[in-house]
Amino acid sequence: MAILVTGSTGYLGSYVVAGLLAGHRDKLNLLVRAKTEQEARERLWTSLQLHFEFPEFLEYLDTRMRIFRGDLTSEWFGLADDEYHALVDTTDSLIHCAASLNRKSEKQCLNVNLRGTLEVIQLARRAQDRHGLRRYSQISTVAVAGKRKDEVVTEDGAIDWERSDYDPYARTKKFCEHMANRWLPDVQKTIFRPAIVLGDSRRPETSQFDMVRAVHFLARMPVLPLRPHDRIDVVPANYVGKAVVTIHQKEAPAHGIYHLSSGRGSQTYVELTEAIAQAGGMRRPLFWPSLDGPFSRTVNWAAKRGGAVGHAASLLKVFWPYLDWNTVFDNSRVVAELGEAPAKFSTYAAGLLKFSRDNHFRYPAKPWPANASAERAAVGRASA
Repeated sequence: MAILVTGSTGYLGSYVVAGLLAGHRDKLNLLVRAKTEQEARERLWTSLQLHFEFPEFLEYLDTRMRIFRGDLTSEWFGLADDEYHALVDTTDSLIHCAASLNRKSEKQCLNVNLRGTLEVIQLARRAQDRHGLRRYSQISTVAVAGKRKDEVVTEDGAIDWERSDYDPYARTKKFCEHMANRWLPDVQKTIFRPAIVLGDSRRPETSQFDMVRAVHFLARMPVLPLRPHDRIDVVPANYVGKAVVTIHQKEAPAHGIYHLSSGRGSQTYVELTEAIAQAGGMRRPLFWPSLDGPFSRTVNWAAKRGGAVGHAASLLKVFWPYLDWNTVFDNSRVVAELGEAPAKFSTYAAGLLKFSRDNHFRYPAKPWPANASAERAAVGRASA
């Protein structure tokens, strides 16, 4: 039997897969979108090289990972009958990480988040009916809380169906939670709601740059249209990955929903900008909240332009509602489960920004090695 993980080639999914491989002994069923088996392997290597060297990755690939080449939005994931039934029959728990993070595209969010989650839930339903499912875990988002301002939000108080949503991403993820609760009433479920996931507190390397670009853009501005003592809830990916893996593998977690966030420990903008400025030898920006209107109009104008500035402005336009809402998400549940709070963003932000700038906001991925066959044979001999 195995744990099915969707989204294994994504940023957060790579942390979940790496945590399961390094800290547990379960085999993994991985749904990967690819035309060939080799393309699927290469996509996994691109994702997991953030965590493993190639020989270790190969060993895990040969002994612990089973690839199912499928599309989340296709019926039965587009798998042949025998493959789909094998996936159902061998899955004893499930971590659904895959999602569209395209907050601007309602079409993308509807297809991937709603249709995709429906297919995942249907597979979970069949696995439960056939042999029982140990746990169904789903990665959601704190954005299901909808439009907020100056609040501390608890897990049980987050969803309010009378409240408007900021974007299609938040709206569809809220419905994904609703579907899981309605259609898997007899399955043990855990819903994880990460806040803004930014970087890794242990190292500067990252392979996800959208929000980093927005932070970089803001860090270079001499004046910010923000209230200096507003808080922003940022959490490192390694903490989120550890929380998902640890709680999913527990026999009886204390709760069904967890905010994976910095909670009441979230830092203020003045704390963050001061730390980044000191580490980078820059002047700390001034705060001028009354410029919010002119700033928004400038960002909207710049987002229509080409080049790096236009791209950064476009990202900032999408993320801005989450930057000025001064809302944090109580994380006492996950801190109690893990026995530790997440690292503060100020302790690793400067390194993350430097790595991103030095690599032009692209991850320097290593290609599939030309001598992979020889390495694979060596791994096989060593494990024989």
